[in-house]
Amino acid sequence: MTGKTLTRADLADAVHRDVGLSRQESAALVESVLDMISDTLVQGETVKLSSFGSFQLRDKNGRIGRNPKTGQEVPIEPRRVLVFKPSQVLKERIDGALSR
Repeated sequence: MTGKTLTRADLADAVHRDVGLSRQESAALVESVLDMISDTLVQGETVKLSSFGSFQLRDKNGRIGRNPKTGQEVPIEPRRVLVFKPSQVLKERIDGALSR
């Protein structure tokens, strides 16, 4: 692994290079897509990206947890979490890259 993190700027550069939009237009397009995904999730809807995966919100119940350092019981409040489930196509692509 290279340890590199893909950033918004990297995505905008890739759009600029591959699609041919200006750097400003590329950055605006990336922002627009990410905003649309975020807004959809905030509304409680699922986001499915074909051949990539889906993002969905799950409600988790409250429970009693334990502080690992002290062993003291601590209540954990109910919360909503974001879950990503990769598509089978993405899983196969990753497995194929690992087996090389």
